[in-house]
Amino acid sequence: MLRKIRDEGPSRKLAAFSMIGRGIPRHGYVISDGQNAIGEVSSGGPSPTLDMNIGMGYVPIEYSTLGSTIFIEIRGRPVEAKVTTLPFYTRRRNA
Repeated sequence: MLRKIRDEGPSRKLAAFSMIGRGIPRHGYVISDGQNAIGEVSSGGPSPTLDMNIGMGYVPIEYSTLGSTIFIEIRGRPVEAKVTTLPFYTRRRNA
């Protein structure tokens, strides 16, 4: 298994995302491309600092590109999200 990953590279990547549509992503929610399941939310919730709902999950590499549209299945309906960069927030240093 490790040789395969070393030789071929990983098939999945951790993608950070911010919700575009209304809804809070939670651990275990399905990530889809709009039609097919492509992953699962590993961590998610509201961010008071950013004033938006954010999350992370492992998805196929082709869906992990910055700005890619993915969908989080919340209460049986797909809710739009955009792949973003980590860290979500960088604290400003005092000068």
